[in-house]
Amino acid sequence: MAVTFEIARRMALSLDHAEEGSSYGTPGFKVGGALFARLHQSLDALVVRMDFEQRAELLAADPETYFITDHYLNYEWILVRLDRVDPDALRDLLRGAWRSAAAEAKRKKKRSAGRR
Repeated sequence: MAVTFEIARRMALSLDHAEEGSSYGTPGFKVGGALFARLHQSLDALVVRMDFEQRAELLAADPETYFITDHYLNYEWILVRLDRVDPDALRDLLRGAWRSAAAEAKRKKKRSAGRR
């Protein structure tokens, strides 16, 4: 079954406290104000938060599904072709991205609370 953006949207919004907003003019998903995924401007890929190590593994294992553009070389994000990704794999990627974003949001909240 091919993943559509609507399926990806439902997956993202099923995560605790996930909210839909806008990022670079496309729909994006945040938790606690931290972005964890967004639709790429090409509209056929999802940009997903991910550490460099996991990104390298996915790029090597399945370059037809996972890719990056020059813009993302120095950022911990990966692009995922929606028409190629397995739904269960995308669900796992979104959960990992959500966890990373939630941890970032929590750190920022602690820092701002400490400044008061």
